[in-house]
Amino acid sequence: MQEVDKCNASSSDWNVLYWILGTVLMPVALPLALINVWQRMRAHKYRNQLPGKVVLITGASSGVGESLAHVFYRAGCKVILAARRVEELQRVKRDLMALDVQPAYPATVLALDLAELNSIPEFATRALAVHNQVDILINNGGISVRADVASTTVDVDLKVMLVNYFGAVALTKALLPSMTKRQNGHICFVSSVQGKFAIPQRAAYSASKHALQAFADSLRAEVFSKQVFVSCISPGYVRTQMSINALTGAGKNYGKMDPSTAKGMSPDKLAESILQCILRKEPDILICDLQPKIAYYLRHFCPRLFFWIMTKRAAKLEHPGEKND
Repeated sequence: MQEVDKCNASSSDWNVLYWILGTVLMPVALPLALINVWQRMRAHKYRNQLPGKVVLITGASSGVGESLAHVFYRAGCKVILAARRVEELQRVKRDLMALDVQPAYPATVLALDLAELNSIPEFATRALAVHNQVDILINNGGISVRADVASTTVDVDLKVMLVNYFGAVALTKALLPSMTKRQNGHICFVSSVQGKFAIPQRAAYSASKHALQAFADSLRAEVFSKQVFVSCISPGYVRTQMSINALTGAGKNYGKMDPSTAKGMSPDKLAESILQCILRKEPDILICDLQPKIAYYLRHFCPRLFFWIMTKRAAKLEHPGEKND
């Protein structure tokens, strides 16, 4: 009988625990579950509307931009590829045209240098002339830097801000009137987790992404009533040529693959995630593993600990034999 009483007591304890958890968590879990279901239904509905949409992708000659071109082309979109390297854009176009996709629309190649701000309005005019509209603009083009603040020339700071921030802003402003006039459009900024928090030897890059984040947040509120949606995507490390093509503090080519970049997520996986974010009209989202997410929350909720960790990281990077990741 004592064993039976123990079992009954144990069962009673578990029932109380379940009741407490249900009482505390259910008011939070149920709305979140309903929101998730609603977002999935909306994404499915919008995906059916994707075929025939005009998607302009900057930085489409390689890496994440090339993967985005494949993802949206397979979804039946009319893809406009933009970057400086036209020959690489032509290669991407040939790869797209070789895919067995229905419906399939020929991709369009347009040369674009985001550093040439004065040429961007004319570029936007040419882009709009291709299909008479741009439904989705993906600001993906950009450059990075691997250098500490002291060794980075102001010219490099200017170049990074010019390409990563002002180039995206100028293109967005050039295409925005056509979207607001039609009361339809989606603008996506591919930022970085380093636009959420800064790390040593990334000051110029992080500053440009912080600026992009702020611009996206303001723009989102201003154009919501005009049925134009704004997404800011902040990925972690992605396995691309970003670090190899990065600049040094003197403006030269960095030319090395960072260990963290080499171990990053695949650009194809990121591109598919970005598509889902656009379908679900996500306003702002992190796409990264656990470590950057922890850093993000530390920066906001325990800043002293975050600053201490970054100080230790900076000290390690100062040693000549230390690898820069």
